[in-house]
Amino acid sequence: MGREFEQHDEVEVDATPEEVWAAIATGPGCDSWFMGRTEIVPGKGGTVRTDVGGYAMESTITEWEPFRRFAYRGDESPDGRFIAFEYLIEGREQGSTVLRLVTSGFLPGDDWEDEYDAMVKGGAMYFATLVAYLTHFTGRTATPITVEGPMGPDVFERVPAALGLSAEPAVGDRTRVAPEGLPPIDGVVDFVNPDVLGIRTPDALYRFIRGFNCPTVVNHHLFAEGVDREKTEQAWRAWLARLSA
Repeated sequence: MGREFEQHDEVEVDATPEEVWAAIATGPGCDSWFMGRTEIVPGKGGTVRTDVGGYAMESTITEWEPFRRFAYRGDESPDGRFIAFEYLIEGREQGSTVLRLVTSGFLPGDDWEDEYDAMVKGGAMYFATLVAYLTHFTGRTATPITVEGPMGPDVFERVPAALGLSAEPAVGDRTRVAPEGLPPIDGVVDFVNPDVLGIRTPDALYRFIRGFNCPTVVNHHLFAEGVDREKTEQAWRAWLARLSA
């Protein structure tokens, strides 16, 4: 069996088409809201390469109209699996922009439902993170931090308490904590679904994710100057390990 899917997202943001394009169609822009680290070879026929913890995903750019349209599609695997993204940009008066995203593809096998559910939840989180970036951090470049926790108990269930939040946090809840070995986090919950908790501070977008068939993952975007990515990833890896003990 398997399933074809198509997901539509749309938002109007207080950013220009040029700023939106920089966020979605350049490596530093994607690093400021998407997973892992991204390199983009521009132009139709170019590539989008995203590295997540040593696992690289590569796609071919199928549409390249600066400030208007950007699309890319992953290679199809032998079982038919692929995923494609298409961004449509429409400038509005007073410098705002309507951004539309169509995510489509095919998930093979009889167990596609769980993967599809995880993909929908993850897609909602990344689109919300893109909107947060365009709303609060436009023009700034983040250091992306992506770390997997150890296998073991459901660490994600322990994350809210570790961040000084209730067991069922809601958008708008405030948190102020000082994780061991890391800078203090003083911010607001800006995204929640059953598998994701997001926190925004003046200098960061923190994302805690219940992984699909893998441990809890942190996928943060840090806008402060001078972030040591390797040491910061080590500190978050240790934080997740303590949480799993």
